[in-house]
Amino acid sequence: MTPKDSKKAPIPPSGADRLPFEDDVTMDPLDRPTGEPRKMVLVTGHKGQLGQALMDLLQPDFKVAGVDLDEMDITVAEEVAGTFYLHQPDIVIHTAAMTDVDGCELDPEKAIRVNALGTQNLVIAAEEFNSVFVYLSTDYVFPGTSKRPYVECDPTGPLSWYGKSKLLGEEYVRNMLFRFFIVRTSWLVGEKGRNFVKMILKLARERDELTVVNDQRGCPTFASDLARAVRDLIDTPYYGTYHITNAGETTWYDFAVRILAEAGVNTPVRPITTAELGRPAPRPAYSVLSGLLFSERGFTPLGPWEEALTEYLCKIGERPADT
Repeated sequence: MTPKDSKKAPIPPSGADRLPFEDDVTMDPLDRPTGEPRKMVLVTGHKGQLGQALMDLLQPDFKVAGVDLDEMDITVAEEVAGTFYLHQPDIVIHTAAMTDVDGCELDPEKAIRVNALGTQNLVIAAEEFNSVFVYLSTDYVFPGTSKRPYVECDPTGPLSWYGKSKLLGEEYVRNMLFRFFIVRTSWLVGEKGRNFVKMILKLARERDELTVVNDQRGCPTFASDLARAVRDLIDTPYYGTYHITNAGETTWYDFAVRILAEAGVNTPVRPITTAELGRPAPRPAYSVLSGLLFSERGFTPLGPWEEALTEYLCKIGERPADT
């Protein structure tokens, strides 16, 4: 008997008393009419950019609990189990990770321990509690050698320990669970917390010139848009791997130029190469993700990153709303 057996619904009535959806085997067992108790969602990494966006978005429709790495050490199986027994989650959205790409390169053991083995601990608990599991992954699982946007079935080949550790986390999810969503995304920007947009604006006001790499190509993804996409996914039985980013692509240099232009900051930006930057971890030169499966399943694709940037700058007070 699993810990959640006591929460299972009674056997439904037969014949004319059956509800319409109960004979439809295509209906997701989580998709119930209003009136039933709200489902419990456990968000790991709730203090991060996406975690905070999810907490804000989900609370009207779900019971939501958030834990972060300083509150639940995901590398300790007993702490994970205790958190699951406390909250009894129907859905787990796992955003917590060691996301410092260069830090992962300098300490690969910690990267594996947090991003891979920590994820495995959560997967084991999710299996025991029969929880739907959402795992946030990254464009860095790809080598960056493609000439077109990566689709979900393209071969992976991470260059960095960050990418390797996140890919191993994916494999634990995929091999150990049936009801899961793996969501690969890229270049995340949230209203709360540190990110590239805020860093560029800060540095542009402190320096006479900025230097930004111009030989890495990807797509910015805004946390509020991504949170809505995850919200749409968990209402369905369409489990699997999805690429979800805002539409379009750019380089870090062009992204920086656009940020400053939208914010009305005139600091010049000079393009440089990744080699000139001299970071410890290798980055994929091209990591644009195609949302093929997401759109083919009938979900609404995220809008262009340029429009999302404009909206974001207005929200954080860096661009007048009527500009």
